[in-house]
Amino acid sequence: MKLEICTWPDDVLAAKAETVGEITPELQELIEDMVETMYESDGVGLAAPQVNQSIRLICVDQTGPKERGDLRVLINPEIVESDGEVESEEGCLSCPELNITVKRKQRVKVKAQNREGEDVCLDTEGFLAIILQHEIDHLNGVTLADRTGRLKKAMYRKKAARWKK
Repeated sequence: MKLEICTWPDDVLAAKAETVGEITPELQELIEDMVETMYESDGVGLAAPQVNQSIRLICVDQTGPKERGDLRVLINPEIVESDGEVESEEGCLSCPELNITVKRKQRVKVKAQNREGEDVCLDTEGFLAIILQHEIDHLNGVTLADRTGRLKKAMYRKKAARWKK
Protein backbone atom coordinates (compact mmCIF):
# COMPACT_ATOMS: atom_id res chain seq x y z
CA MET A 1 0.00 0.00 0.00
CA LYS A 2 1.39 3.37 -0.96
CA LEU A 3 1.85 5.55 2.11
CA GLU A 4 1.43 9.30 2.43
CA ILE A 5 4.75 11.13 2.47
CA CYS A 6 5.15 13.77 5.18
CA THR A 7 6.43 17.11 3.99
CA TRP A 8 8.59 19.68 5.69
CA PRO A 9 8.05 21.21 8.27
CA ASP A 10 6.04 18.28 9.73
CA ASP A 11 7.18 17.61 13.31
CA VAL A 12 7.98 13.93 12.66
CA LEU A 13 10.71 15.03 10.22
CA ALA A 14 12.45 17.08 12.94
CA ALA A 15 12.54 14.34 15.59
CA LYS A 16 15.33 11.84 16.18
CA ALA A 17 13.89 8.43 15.29
CA GLU A 18 13.71 5.60 17.83
CA THR A 19 15.81 2.44 17.57
CA VAL A 20 13.97 -0.62 16.24
CA GLY A 21 14.05 -3.27 18.95
CA GLU A 22 12.29 -6.20 17.33
CA ILE A 23 11.52 -7.31 13.81
CA THR A 24 7.79 -7.99 13.80
CA PRO A 25 5.25 -8.87 11.10
CA GLU A 26 4.05 -5.24 11.38
CA LEU A 27 7.56 -4.00 10.66
CA GLN A 28 7.80 -6.31 7.62
CA GLU A 29 4.49 -4.88 6.36
CA LEU A 30 5.79 -1.33 6.87
CA ILE A 31 8.92 -2.25 4.90
CA GLU A 32 6.81 -3.54 2.00
CA ASP A 33 4.69 -0.38 2.04
CA MET A 34 7.79 1.85 2.20
CA VAL A 35 9.39 0.10 -0.77
CA GLU A 36 6.19 0.47 -2.79
CA THR A 37 5.91 4.13 -1.77
CA MET A 38 9.56 4.84 -2.70
CA TYR A 39 9.21 3.27 -6.14
CA GLU A 40 5.80 4.78 -6.93
CA SER A 41 7.11 8.21 -5.89
CA ASP A 42 10.19 7.85 -8.14
CA GLY A 43 12.53 7.98 -5.15
CA VAL A 44 15.92 6.34 -4.62
CA GLY A 45 15.54 6.30 -0.84
CA LEU A 46 12.92 6.59 1.86
CA ALA A 47 13.22 6.84 5.63
CA ALA A 48 10.46 5.78 8.03
CA PRO A 49 9.98 9.32 9.43
CA GLN A 50 9.01 10.41 5.91
CA VAL A 51 5.94 8.17 6.22
CA ASN A 52 5.15 9.30 9.77
CA GLN A 53 6.93 6.42 11.54
CA SER A 54 9.63 7.72 13.88
CA ILE A 55 11.80 4.60 13.81
CA ARG A 56 15.30 3.94 12.46
CA LEU A 57 14.43 2.23 9.17
CA ILE A 58 15.41 3.14 5.61
CA CYS A 59 15.07 1.61 2.17
CA VAL A 60 17.31 2.62 -0.73
CA ASP A 61 17.80 1.62 -4.35
CA GLN A 62 20.60 3.40 -6.19
CA THR A 63 19.34 2.05 -9.56
CA GLY A 64 16.08 4.01 -9.20
CA PRO A 65 13.90 5.77 -9.69
CA LYS A 66 12.75 3.80 -12.73
CA GLU A 67 14.79 0.63 -12.35
CA ARG A 68 14.50 -1.67 -9.34
CA GLY A 69 17.75 -3.55 -9.24
CA ASP A 70 19.51 -2.86 -5.94
CA LEU A 71 16.99 -2.66 -3.11
CA ARG A 72 18.50 -2.45 0.36
CA VAL A 73 16.48 -2.33 3.56
CA LEU A 74 18.46 -1.16 6.60
CA ILE A 75 17.27 -1.26 10.18
CA ASN A 76 19.06 0.90 12.76
CA PRO A 77 21.69 2.09 10.24
CA GLU A 78 24.70 3.89 11.63
CA ILE A 79 27.62 5.53 9.85
CA VAL A 80 30.75 4.13 11.52
CA GLU A 81 33.42 5.46 9.15
CA SER A 82 33.59 8.17 6.51
CA ASP A 83 36.15 10.10 4.50
CA GLY A 84 36.58 12.38 1.55
CA GLU A 85 34.21 15.12 0.52
CA VAL A 86 31.92 15.57 -2.43
CA GLU A 87 29.21 18.04 -3.41
CA SER A 88 25.88 16.54 -4.32
CA GLU A 89 22.83 18.11 -5.97
CA GLU A 90 19.91 16.67 -4.01
CA GLY A 91 16.15 16.68 -3.91
CA CYS A 92 13.83 15.03 -1.41
CA LEU A 93 10.34 13.55 -1.45
CA SER A 94 9.62 15.39 1.83
CA CYS A 95 10.85 18.75 0.47
CA PRO A 96 9.06 19.13 -2.88
CA GLU A 97 10.53 21.68 -5.28
CA LEU A 98 13.69 22.11 -3.21
CA ASN A 99 16.96 21.12 -4.84
CA ILE A 100 20.19 22.15 -3.18
CA THR A 101 23.88 21.37 -3.24
CA VAL A 102 24.98 19.48 -0.13
CA LYS A 103 28.49 18.64 1.05
CA ARG A 104 28.66 14.93 1.83
CA LYS A 105 31.32 12.39 2.62
CA GLN A 106 32.60 10.61 -0.48
CA ARG A 107 32.82 7.25 1.28
CA VAL A 108 30.79 5.89 4.18
CA LYS A 109 30.75 2.61 6.04
CA VAL A 110 27.32 1.80 7.45
CA LYS A 111 26.45 -0.90 9.95
CA ALA A 112 22.82 -2.01 10.27
CA GLN A 113 20.53 -5.03 10.29
CA ASN A 114 18.73 -6.32 7.23
CA ARG A 115 15.03 -7.13 7.25
CA GLU A 116 15.78 -10.61 8.64
CA GLY A 117 17.64 -9.06 11.59
CA GLU A 118 21.08 -10.11 10.38
CA ASP A 119 24.00 -7.70 10.86
CA VAL A 120 25.20 -6.11 7.62
CA CYS A 121 28.02 -3.73 6.83
CA LEU A 122 28.12 -1.62 3.66
CA ASP A 123 31.35 0.10 2.64
CA THR A 124 30.12 2.47 -0.07
CA GLU A 125 31.14 5.44 -2.13
CA GLY A 126 29.59 7.56 -4.82
CA PHE A 127 25.82 7.73 -5.32
CA LEU A 128 24.94 5.00 -2.80
CA ALA A 129 27.02 6.73 -0.10
CA ILE A 130 25.16 9.99 -0.78
CA ILE A 131 21.74 8.28 -0.61
CA LEU A 132 22.63 6.57 2.67
CA GLN A 133 23.80 9.84 4.23
CA HIS A 134 20.62 11.61 3.07
CA GLU A 135 18.34 8.92 4.51
CA ILE A 136 20.27 8.62 7.78
CA ASP A 137 19.93 12.43 8.09
CA HIS A 138 16.16 11.85 8.16
CA LEU A 139 16.57 9.42 11.07
CA ASN A 140 18.40 12.19 12.93
CA GLY A 141 15.72 14.80 12.26
CA VAL A 142 17.60 16.62 9.49
CA THR A 143 16.03 17.49 6.12
CA LEU A 144 17.33 19.30 3.05
CA ALA A 145 15.46 22.39 4.22
CA ASP A 146 17.57 22.29 7.39
CA ARG A 147 20.73 22.29 5.26
CA THR A 148 19.90 25.52 3.43
CA GLY A 149 20.88 29.02 4.42
CA ARG A 150 18.55 31.20 6.48
CA LEU A 151 17.21 33.20 3.53
CA LYS A 152 16.50 30.19 1.31
CA LYS A 153 14.92 28.37 4.26
CA ALA A 154 12.63 31.35 5.01
CA MET A 155 11.56 31.52 1.35
CA TYR A 156 10.94 27.75 1.30
CA ARG A 157 8.93 28.00 4.54
CA LYS A 158 6.58 30.52 2.84
CA LYS A 159 6.18 28.24 -0.18
CA ALA A 160 5.54 25.18 2.03
CA ALA A 161 2.93 27.08 4.07
CA ARG A 162 0.94 27.73 0.88
CA TRP A 163 0.85 23.98 0.12
CA LYS A 164 -0.56 23.17 3.57
CA LYS A 165 -3.62 25.38 3.07
